[in-house]
Parts: sequence; C-alpha cells; structure tokens
Amino acid sequence: MNRHLIYILLVIAAAVAVTGCNITKSVPDGDALYTGATVKIEDSVLSSKKKKSMRSDLASLIRPKPNKKILGVRFKLAMYNLAGNPKKEGGFRGWLKNKVGEPPVLLSDVNHLRTAEILQSSLENTGYFHAKVTGDTTVKGKKATATYVAKPGPQYKIREVVFNKDSSILTKTIDSAAKNSLLKPGDPFDLGVIKSERDRIDAYLKERGFYYFDGDYLIIRTDSTIGNHEVNLYVHVKPQTPKEARLVYRINNIYIFPSFRLNSATNDTLKANASYYKGYYVADRRKLYKPRMFEQSMQFKPGDVYNRTDHNLSLNRLVNLNVFKFVKNRFEVVPGGADTPRLNTYYYLTPMPKKSLRSEINASTKSNNLTGSSLTVGWRNRNTFRGGELFAVDATGGFEVQFSGNFKGYNTYRGGLETSLTFPRFLVPFIQINTRGGFVPTTKLLLGYDLLNKQKLYTMNSFRAGFSYIWKENIYKEHQLSPISVSYVQPLKITQEYLDSAAKNLTLQKAIEKQFILGSSYNFNYNELAAGGNGTGLYFNGNLDLSGNIAGLVTGANAKDSNIKYIAGAQFSQYVKLEGDVRHYTKVSSGIIWANRLIVGLGYPYGNSTALPFIKQFFVGGTNSIRAFRSRALGPGTYKDTTSLTFLPDQSGDIKLELNTELRAKLFSIVHGAIFVDAGNIWLYNADSLRPGAEFRASRFMKEIAVGAGVGLRFDISFLVLRLDLAMPLRKPFLPDGERWVIDKINFGDPAWRKENLIFNLGIGYPF
Repeated sequence: MNRHLIYILLVIAAAVAVTGCNITKSVPDGDALYTGATVKIEDSVLSSKKKKSMRSDLASLIRPKPNKKILGVRFKLAMYNLAGNPKKEGGFRGWLKNKVGEPPVLLSDVNHLRTAEILQSSLENTGYFHAKVTGDTTVKGKKATATYVAKPGPQYKIREVVFNKDSSILTKTIDSAAKNSLLKPGDPFDLGVIKSERDRIDAYLKERGFYYFDGDYLIIRTDSTIGNHEVNLYVHVKPQTPKEARLVYRINNIYIFPSFRLNSATNDTLKANASYYKGYYVADRRKLYKPRMFEQSMQFKPGDVYNRTDHNLSLNRLVNLNVFKFVKNRFEVVPGGADTPRLNTYYYLTPMPKKSLRSEINASTKSNNLTGSSLTVGWRNRNTFRGGELFAVDATGGFEVQFSGNFKGYNTYRGGLETSLTFPRFLVPFIQINTRGGFVPTTKLLLGYDLLNKQKLYTMNSFRAGFSYIWKENIYKEHQLSPISVSYVQPLKITQEYLDSAAKNLTLQKAIEKQFILGSSYNFNYNELAAGGNGTGLYFNGNLDLSGNIAGLVTGANAKDSNIKYIAGAQFSQYVKLEGDVRHYTKVSSGIIWANRLIVGLGYPYGNSTALPFIKQFFVGGTNSIRAFRSRALGPGTYKDTTSLTFLPDQSGDIKLELNTELRAKLFSIVHGAIFVDAGNIWLYNADSLRPGAEFRASRFMKEIAVGAGVGLRFDISFLVLRLDLAMPLRKPFLPDGERWVIDKINFGDPAWRKENLIFNLGIGYPF
C-alpha cells in the first residue's frame, strides 16, 4: 500500500509538472491569462513600513483574484487543463475539470478602472482625502498583469471630538461614555473606526435601559475645513430619533411558558394559568417543571433596568439546560407608563422529547495494523426530577482486529455500560450557590463498568465511579472538578500464553495488575477557537490528578520499603499526575493553517506506588501521536523490547514530552494536504531493572527524543475528516548514542527499508 501511494503521488506530480508548462492552454484567442496585480505607492513622506501596510491593504481589495498557486504551481488550473474537454460530465475527466479544476481567470474579467475607483475610495475612507489611484494592464504573450499606482497625499487627523450636550437623559448617558471613545485626538480619520464608535455607543446604551435605541440614530459630522490637514468630529443624536428610543426601560413582569407550542393559545390565555414564584410568573399547568429551575436560569428580576447582557445570558442559560428545543423571548411595552417606562418580558420554551434514543458508530485504525469499530447506544431521560436533570445510560461495544500479519487472531473486544445523572446546578450539602453568566453549572454523578477481552491473552474488567462539578466562565473557559473519582481494575482470565510471555518479559505484568485508584482531579480547558473565528487561536487543556493521599497517610504505606497496603485485595495507587496540552493554530493565508502542539506530562508515584497505574500512564506513537512509530511501541527512554513475542506489549511511562508541527493546505474540493514533523518520548520516574535506559534523567533526556516526519491527505466530508498519513522516522532513540539520526539511511528504493520505516496511518479527524 505504501509503494502504491508513492507511485500515485509521483504520477500526480508529473502530471502537474507537464501541464504547468502549458498553463495558458485553455485561454481563448484574443484574451490572456490574468496572473495578478501589483500595487505601487508613490509618496515621499510615508515610511517604508506604512507603505508596506498600505500596499497589503489595497492588494486585498483587488478583484478578481488570479488562479491560486500551491507551492508555486497553479494546481487547480493545471488540473482543468489536464482534463481537456470531457465528453461525459459525470466521468473522471468531468470530475477532474469541474470539481478539482478551476477555469483560467482572464484579462477580460479585469475592470482596472473600476478597481482603481475602489482603491481610491478606500484611501479616502482612511483619511487620505486627496488620494488618486490609476490602473493599467500589461500583456506579454498569453499572460497579463495589472498595475495600480496610488498617490495618497496627506492623511487627515483628528483635532477634536465633540459630544453634544443637553439636558436629556439620552444625551447625558452618551456623554458619560465619551471617556472610552474610540475616536482619539491625534489619530488618523478612519471611517471604519467611526462606524465602530457608533456601535460602541449603541451597545453602551443597550446596557443602560435604552431598549429601542439603534446605532443609526447617531450621526458623526466631520469638519475638514479647519486647516492643517485636521478634522473636528461632532457626535449628535439625529433630530428624527423617535421618543421611545430616548427612554430608559425597566423590567415589569416576567412570564415563562415552558410548554409552548406553535399552536398555543394567546398570551392572555397562557398568563391565566401562571403561578407566581419569587418574582416570576410560570405558566406550567401540568407542573412538569420546578419553578426553582427558572429562577436559577433567569438573570432579570422585576424592577431591573433593561440591559442586553442579562437579556442574552438568560437566553443562553435556558438553552444550556438542554431541556428545551427552542427558546425565544419578546418584550412588550406596558401601556400608560410614560413617566416610568416598563417592559413585560415573555419567554416561550418548546420542550425536547422527555425520552430519546441515540446511537453512534466509529471506525478506527492503528499503525500496528489493527482495524476496528465501535457502536454506542444511549438512552436519555430529560427533566428526570422536574428540575432539568438528565439521566443517561450508554452501552458500548467494539472490536479491533487484524485480518493478516503477525497479530492475526489477537483481536480485541470491548464492552461497557455507563450511567450518569446530571443536575443543572451545584449540589453542595447545606449550601445553595447561585451563579451568573451564560452557562449553567452542572453536577454529575457517574457509574460505569468496562470489559476488555484481548483474545488469546487476557480478559479484564473495571468499575468506575465519580462525582464532578462542571462549569464554564464563558465560551472559551471550562472547569471540571472531581472531588471523588474511583477506579477498580482486576483480571478475569489470563491465558497460559500470556503468562509464559510475562515470564520472559516481566513488564507485561503491569497490564494485568489489580488496580485501585481513589482520588480527585481537576481539569481546565481554554479554547480560543470555540467561537469560530478566523482559524488563528490558542488551545490549552490542563489536568491535575491526585490519588491515594488520605489512604496513604492513614496506612503509612511505603512501597520502596515493601510496606505495601491493599484495598479490596488490590494495591491502592498513590501518585500526583500533571498533564498540559498546548496547541496554537495560525491561519497563514486562505486555505493554509499552521498547527503546533506541545504535550508535557509528569507522574510522581510515591508512598504505596513506585510507578503510575497502567491505565494512568503515558504512551506515544500511533495515529494521533508520533506517527513515524507504531502505536504505543516507542520508549520509554532508550529502551526497546527485543523479546520474540507474537504480540507487541504496550510501552508506557510516567513522564511524557511530545511536540508536533503540521502545515495544512486545501488542495481542491474536499481534499486537503499536510506535511508534518513529530518528536517526543516517554520515560519512567523510577529506574526499572527490567527496562534499562527507561529512567528519566535531566542531563540526557534531549538526546532520547524520537523524531519523525511525513506527508498526508485529508478528505473533509463535512460530518467527518478521513485522514491518510505516511511517515518515516528521522531519529530513533533506541539506537546507540551517535547513531540515532537516520536521515542519511533513507532509501525509498529498498523494499526492506520501506517495510521497516514507512508507517501508514489511517485516522478519523485531525491528529490535533
């Protein structure tokens, strides 16, 4: 498969090279291929930095854009030319031309006079009132370019910003916002900033009760006649602004209709069934919901001055209850309230089905050639105790198999059952905690059971229980605190083959040890991409995991002195584990993203443990890790398993360092490409005589870093991303010091080298 993939890539590259030599093949006679535009700035005053910025800003406005280049080649145009004139639109050549290819951008598509007007207008909007822009085109053979010459002239700056003053409450409120104005004396005149200032004032007024105000009611007049290339700006409310937009509104009555349907009765009929609870009228005739749930969700109270923040937060909290399918609201002016304007508030909530079934199917493949799938079926019972609670039961089954090769018959089967009960509030004994913000905090109780059967090797079962608090500060920041987290793992069956293998390789014992983990954990997640954005942002996930602290203190356990203590027949684990995952995504240009990741993990076993429990240890290698090495086969340290086993043991460690960098580019249609470099390793905290070279040492760990690189294709099919990566090692830490870099040993023509070093990964989703 690796050889075939390489051949395909070489054929595509050759085709692109050939067609790239005749890039104007499809250009009609009498026309030319438009290859782009150049912007020149003619000015003796502007600094070189300012000219560069101006050129970039103006260039971004030029239309049309020429055919895109990928690594210097107009790939899409080359594919369009390569396809020729297919007879069938549905055939391969039709697909290549219409889906992958891109028709040539022609000189006849360019209107350089209109474009020059747009560039000149842009300069005028940024204070260059005397700017002049001219445009022209140049044709050489079958290719053409455009050139735009800009003479900006002097840029006008703001001398003074004047806010109108009178006795009205509206004008006084606007004047109180003047200190935070975006318009600053000495700054250049900029129409974009002026529009932003109108939006800022509008948002400021919305927070202070001016419900009916709109930014269009503001006008900012400009006086450019004061000389010295300066302007004065005057902020006014338009005289025709309606009366209701000048008034401050307070909240009157709040009505909540939690069983609303499109064919529901009128407001008056609905209100007749409402009961009063702590300031709110809840129309719940069937008593399906506890009124306390709405009181905790609402950020408005009767008598409050209207503000947009509380308006949006209330809607967000009702949506995040995950009980209602649709949430909308309406404000209505209370008649006869000219002296004290008030708004009645109505919330219309359409419930989700109380009970529902869901299913999820996944497919996966690993670089150790195991392929598998899993199916999860879940049942949901919403509003279990009439307070927005969610009771969930999920049953999961899955397998990983290899149909040929060394691991044929060593299949893995998994099954599990998990139940959880989630409350939309903090459950703290004897304390009621009320929170603000757009996200409802939750308390989650969890109980789970898992069964793992590694055919011909062993069968393990495990029990899990937990108690967690989950809350979000905002859309970017989420916290999860688990004061109690319990895991109990024990073997059900171990085959003689595995016992014999464990006798040769004692590290295999770790996978079948009884494990009892009683501890606490805290997780913090920060994601700047959660709100969408332009593709540039930071992601951080940090985790603190503690186990066995109280039990170790009470029992005085000390594994190093052979004073080992047990709970339920299992040696309880005692450790502190820290892990941080930092990622940064940079949008280099349209369709190109540079992604970087750093993972640092540290496990400190002490007291009753000399190493982290197997299920808590770190692993590297595989589809989403260091892709040039097989799944869980790398490390720890310089250790390499040399025992002749019919299956590969999972190599684990207490310390982890991993770095990844990947450049992603859209090639055409749903096809994206990537080049990447991965590096890292794992280590043990304490020395292990069975795995020499596995212990972490600060003086040498950088010499024990594995490095791999590769290329990949991603097929983005809207609901999933199918990923194909081909990687090879550049540095092998298990080789003797001085021989670990293996770049000079790359030999694509050697079948033995390809079999050992080319690692093919098939994955679902991006690696990070």
